[in-house]
Amino acid sequence: MSRSFSPAHLDVAAFAEAKGHLEGRDSLSKFKRLTEETRRQEGDFIVHWQADGERRRAVDGSQRPAVHLRAEAELPLTCQRCMGPMTAPLRVDRHFVFVPDEDTAAALDDESEDDVLALTPDFDLPALIEDELLMTLPLVPRHEDCPVPVRLSAEDADFDAGEVQEHPFAALAALKKGSGPH
Repeated sequence: MSRSFSPAHLDVAAFAEAKGHLEGRDSLSKFKRLTEETRRQEGDFIVHWQADGERRRAVDGSQRPAVHLRAEAELPLTCQRCMGPMTAPLRVDRHFVFVPDEDTAAALDDESEDDVLALTPDFDLPALIEDELLMTLPLVPRHEDCPVPVRLSAEDADFDAGEVQEHPFAALAALKKGSGPH
């Protein structure tokens, strides 16, 4: 008997036991926090994802319910060098091991190569997909080679490079030298 699973209300233990498979092609607009990071360009950008349920050995040696998540998207961003539009490829390929509670997850997560999460009967897979894609966003989006010349200096026509300005506290220092005990 084949069982259907809902990504938004996933029973991870049953999904792993059934070696379930889910995949989707969702509009970027479905992922609100991810959309906020983009340039909001016209067009429908797609997030491709797939999740496979499995049992996986945790760092403590036990077999645990797990999900292997893969996701990818091309996101419209703003290049921070030329301030022009750019598209950044995002890729996720991670394993998540599920344990009974938050305390166990916290204890095992530091030692594990896989992410360790607390098991819930109503897991929100799209939220995990969005979290993982958000973490792959470049800190400073920029083209490898900007399509337009980038101005790397600031010059002002009224700026006189030869003019030396007096230090703002120089007058104060002169006053202090001229004043003494009376």
